[in-house]
Amino acid sequence: MAKKQGAALAVVALGLYIFGGILTFVGLYLIVFMHGNDVMGWGEGRSLGYLFFCAGLGLSVIGVLFMRIFRNRGFS
Repeated sequence: MAKKQGAALAVVALGLYIFGGILTFVGLYLIVFMHGNDVMGWGEGRSLGYLFFCAGLGLSVIGVLFMRIFRNRGFS
């Protein structure tokens, strides 16, 4: 049972890490190229870019921390 739980937690941690990386680069794109443009009615591109960039960095850090915690606790 512990192996299945460890594998699921590892997949979640890796998913957070990858999703955070994608969100970071989408945020950078929005900051650089969408300044002053409306993005699908959600708001101005630059402000959404900063939001995505910061959220992506946070998710990447959380994913790495989860991977380290799960490995050190013996879940993997």
